[in-house]
Amino acid sequence: MTTRRGRPRHPDVLTPAEWRVVDAVRHGMSNRQIAARRGISVDAVKFHVANALQKLGLDRRAELRDWRGIPVGSVLRSPREGVSAMAVQLGVIGQISRPVRDIQVAVRWYGEVLGLPHLYTFGDLAFFDCGGTRLFLSASEEAAGEPSVLYFRVDDINAAYDELLARGVTFEAAPHLIHKHDDGVEEWMAFFPDPDGHLLALMSQV
Repeated sequence: MTTRRGRPRHPDVLTPAEWRVVDAVRHGMSNRQIAARRGISVDAVKFHVANALQKLGLDRRAELRDWRGIPVGSVLRSPREGVSAMAVQLGVIGQISRPVRDIQVAVRWYGEVLGLPHLYTFGDLAFFDCGGTRLFLSASEEAAGEPSVLYFRVDDINAAYDELLARGVTFEAAPHLIHKHDDGVEEWMAFFPDPDGHLLALMSQV
C-alpha cells in the first residue's frame, strides 16, 4: 500500500495564498505592488495569478477584478441576522482616506499633536479614530495632488453593490476582502468613481 505525499487538497476553490493575491488584484494593485506588500517575489505573484485564472476558467488578469468569489471560511458567505434587504441608502461615513508623504511623521502628528486615538499601523498604512469615523493614512509620493476617498459603511456590501450597479454606477472591481483582523472581523470594500473621476467606496465589516 502506497502513501500519498504532499499537501492535502484545500477545501476552497483557491488556496489562502491565491486568495490574498487575487484580493490584491481586485484592489487594483500591480504585481510589483503585491509582491512588495506580501514580501514575496513578482514571479510568485504571477504564479498565483496564473493558477487562479486556470482554476476559475478566466483568460485574463483583468477578469479577476469583476469576479464575485468569496472564500469558503468568510463570514460574508453566511446569512447575517439583523441585516435588512431593504433598498440601499448611503449616508454613514465609515472611513476617510488621506495620502501622506511620510507615514511615521504623519502617525506622530495625528496621534501626538492632534491627539487622535491610534487604532493600528500596518506597513505604510495607519488608522485613527475620529469619533467613530476611521481616518486612513497611506504613504504616497504624490500626497498633495490626491483627493481623499469617502468610504460609505453598508451592512450588506453585495446587496449594495448590486443595487448601485442597477442604478448605473460603474465599479472598478467586485467587492473584495481588504483585511482580516485577529479577532476574525473581515473588512470588505468596493470602489467606484464619481462624475469627476474621484474615488468613493462601499465598506462593510463582518
